[in-house]
Amino acid sequence: MTTAPFDAMGGVGESLPSLGCQTSSPEEQRIEDLYLAWQESLRGLTADASALAHWQERRNRFAYRVRRALLTAPFAGSSGVMGPVIYGIYTAAGLCYIGQTHEAERRLGDLPVGESHHVSNTLPPELWDRVVVLRWPALLLGIPDNERATTEEIGPEVCGLALEHALQAATRPLLNLRRRDRDGEWRVRDLSRSRSRGALQAARLPRLCGIASATWQELASVQVPDEEFIWDTQAGRVVLPSRISRTAS
Repeated sequence: MTTAPFDAMGGVGESLPSLGCQTSSPEEQRIEDLYLAWQESLRGLTADASALAHWQERRNRFAYRVRRALLTAPFAGSSGVMGPVIYGIYTAAGLCYIGQTHEAERRLGDLPVGESHHVSNTLPPELWDRVVVLRWPALLLGIPDNERATTEEIGPEVCGLALEHALQAATRPLLNLRRRDRDGEWRVRDLSRSRSRGALQAARLPRLCGIASATWQELASVQVPDEEFIWDTQAGRVVLPSRISRTAS
């Protein structure tokens, strides 16, 4: 059995094998070998009580350093991250996930810790190269009066959903393009046909969606100075967990 067609670049292509299928290509065999090596590595890290405790403490120190970097004021005169934001996770494969919340202090706080956020179950924070956080309310001054009235009409929660949809449709992160059904199979999501609240309202906010997309790209491509792992502006924040990991032991 195969899932709906999907390829690694975010488009429709050859079918992916479902779990349980025999590997049939060199690439699938390479992934299988890496997966087994990963399992073996974890067995070594949890081989006895002492190793397990050290592994748990090491991961906890790292996760909470990332948490602090995402939320707290990085220097005097700056502000922490609170309220409505759009956030995205980049790995070596590029942008993998975009989400939104109207309560950053809770949702972003849990993002690397993984107590309730599903992303860390698939992509452990040790794999994250960059997290982009967009403080989208800071962009409202740049939109026309009629769009600002629309944001007030629909409220911050739905406005965040609209921006989340617009950015997902524009950037096509892999983890947003597939949904798991009750049988554990992956199905492709066609964002262009979505009738969600976010999709319906995004069409009413073209200027805000455009500014959000441009600001996102700026944050995604900013060059953070060597030895730093936070880049903070009024409109957003960039955190580099890959750099934090080097100093979390």
